Amino acid sequence: MTETITRSDIALEAIQRYPDADNPSSFLAVNEGNGHLHLPDTPGVIVYRPTGRYLVQFGGPFAPREARPRLLRAFLDLAAEQDREIVAIQLQGADTAEYLDAGFTVNQIGASYALRLDTFSLRGTAFMRLRNKIARARRSGLTISEVPLGPWHAAMSDLDAAWLGSKGGAKPLEFLVGEYGGRYQHLRRLFAGVNGDRLIGYISYSPVYGSRPGWMHDLSRRRPDSTPGVMEAINKVAIETFQAEGTQWLHFGYTPFSGLSTGHEPPGHSRAFHWFMEELWSNGGHIYPAQTQYAYKEKWKQDVILPEYIAFQHGASIPALVHVFRACNAV
Repeated sequence: MTETITRSDIALEAIQRYPDADNPSSFLAVNEGNGHLHLPDTPGVIVYRPTGRYLVQFGGPFAPREARPRLLRAFLDLAAEQDREIVAIQLQGADTAEYLDAGFTVNQIGASYALRLDTFSLRGTAFMRLRNKIARARRSGLTISEVPLGPWHAAMSDLDAAWLGSKGGAKPLEFLVGEYGGRYQHLRRLFAGVNGDRLIGYISYSPVYGSRPGWMHDLSRRRPDSTPGVMEAINKVAIETFQAEGTQWLHFGYTPFSGLSTGHEPPGHSRAFHWFMEELWSNGGHIYPAQTQYAYKEKWKQDVILPEYIAFQHGASIPALVHVFRACNAV
């Protein structure tokens, strides 16, 4: 039987073959619901979602260096044909040059974080609180193992609903967050924490390509009434598993508004937008819990902080940023 080759298959091939931009979140390119711009005579792909009058692009072109400008020009043509504007999110530093050359305004919008596993250990006073938190979760009866999705799919869906309910009925995020199930589940790793036969929490890990290959701590959930330390305990087991396999890096993904620095800003950036990002970091917890998310990542004492960027086709604007959140189902 001949298997149908989909555009998401082309996207998967692109992130595996052309990882030069070193985007640790690149596996999100194959999320269900994404659009993919692919030219028959040009290698690589651009990943996006149409939202209102915008095309919201994820990452830069996943393509060899020489093909990126052509793909971006084709994407600009597509936006013009649809009378839309482009806003690109989660660009890496290596992506920004093409967008600056094309007249975009580029600003830092946050950072992603990575942990080197070959030298990592929870020993020492720096991790005392983390070890105590993990021990507390373990004493509650938590057992942790890597599991296949199939037997746990329904329980994970129930846990998701309980978790979202604890957030005031928040909508499930998409586009810039991972997922489970579907065509590429076999490429992910899933670790579950259970008490008896009750699912308490889980973490899904997605593959990372490029110069820091490994896994990304992706989608995670825990029961609202669970003992503190459940996520940390699950992640510790995953780290030990990856270390035994010789995995080099564990990535913790992108946190908006974090890791901001004027030293990371490219030429021609918007100073007003930089100020606004700093305000959202300090006072925007009601919009996105960036400090809470960062606090979890900081516990693991990250080795690398990677600035991430947003690019505006027609100058930095709040409406364009709002449409990024809309593409993520956040508003």
